[in-house]
Amino acid sequence: MMGCVGVQVSGCRVPGPGGAEAARVLAGMLSDPLAGYVRLTARYGDVVRVPFTPRRWWFLLSRPEHAEHVLAVNQDNYVKAFTYRPLRALVGNGLLTSEGELWRRHRRLIQPVFSRRDVAGFGPQITASARRLATRWDRLAEGAPVDVAREMSALTLEIVGLALFGADLTGDAGQLGRAMSAGQRVAVLTTFLPIGWGPASTRAVRAAARRLGGAAEGVEGVATRLIAARRAGSEPAEDPADLLDVLLRASDEGGRPLTDSEICDEIATFMLAGHETTANALAWSLALLSAYPAARERLEQELAAVLGDRDPDAADAADLPWATAVVSEAMRLYPPAWTIERDALADDDVAGTPVPAGSMVAISPYLVHRHPGFWPDPAGFDPRRFLPGGDGHAGTRHRYAFIPFGGGRRACVGASFAELETVLVLATIARRFRLELTARGMPAPVAQVTLRPGRNLPMRLRRR
Repeated sequence: MMGCVGVQVSGCRVPGPGGAEAARVLAGMLSDPLAGYVRLTARYGDVVRVPFTPRRWWFLLSRPEHAEHVLAVNQDNYVKAFTYRPLRALVGNGLLTSEGELWRRHRRLIQPVFSRRDVAGFGPQITASARRLATRWDRLAEGAPVDVAREMSALTLEIVGLALFGADLTGDAGQLGRAMSAGQRVAVLTTFLPIGWGPASTRAVRAAARRLGGAAEGVEGVATRLIAARRAGSEPAEDPADLLDVLLRASDEGGRPLTDSEICDEIATFMLAGHETTANALAWSLALLSAYPAARERLEQELAAVLGDRDPDAADAADLPWATAVVSEAMRLYPPAWTIERDALADDDVAGTPVPAGSMVAISPYLVHRHPGFWPDPAGFDPRRFLPGGDGHAGTRHRYAFIPFGGGRRACVGASFAELETVLVLATIARRFRLELTARGMPAPVAQVTLRPGRNLPMRLRRR
């Protein structure tokens, strides 16, 4: 293969670019990483090996068995890749970026908040927030333009603030949205800079994100205010009402409470991971329903049959299989967490691919979800594949062919919350409105920390 280099282990040669071509590939990743992923797999296949430094390699792996091995079967051999350092600088050392005992301790504390039974208790807050959005949209003129990406971001931030932190963050939505957008751009641009990551670089990255986003304070500033307000208001509840209560009354095995810095990091993490990804999933769902009217009509029929003239509650989610399938198919085509990166601690064999210690491995849900070997018509939008008996349904596909929330021990702790939230919000909106794309075709995805439908998503509002 022209321009390829490889490593020979047990007769297995791993393809990929070498020399100047590899340098061009890595440079291109800074401007459009998703396009780089797609080009590499189109040229070299499911396994690609790129020299990263003279002694380090980067592997792009695109099959479900690769994902299962790295994220679950041999997960102890893989830690968060060095590419997460800028993100750690922005949101701290929370569940998304921490490792080792710190991660295990915080995961044990936070997990119960997101049990399927307890998540149902957030249903009224989710629906009430979606209803407030619908009421505001009712004041707009028929056919009014709406930036759906911005609206979904503000809505999911409101839901996270009320449900998890007992705080109304609507006044902070604009600032936080700008700070998070700028932070994602800064994170991508600083990923490969040869700098030492410590307190000084953390301050510099946060300051750059605030300046770029025109925000007076970053996510950490809002998190600090939430902690101070809750401490000033009352003692932590004996029976925790939300995630902030859990964090404030938590202690380690020695009885030491979490520090304000640790709590701040978890709040900042959930502000990003708990609202940004869900906002993207909803925005993509609404765009796809506009592009595929038959799917939208089926959704409207389901909502009429199940809900009539009322808004949904948590108990309705199980009776809305098409709404659930629409969201799942949107996350298959446009997974908010579009790449998962790990560093290998020791030599490994990943489903036949030799991975030396020190290598970085990228598992891309975007590529796994569109693999033609596991998904018929992989680029097509077809929610039927997520219905019982559908072609590609969970009972027939590889268990790691669909990984919007990752896998293994580090699978997203808030998956149940996100699944409920997206269905209830989509049902509340679609019962009242049709949103129509203002341009032909789907918006191009922009891959930063999350996979966004462009910087904005203009759609026209139509009342049903």
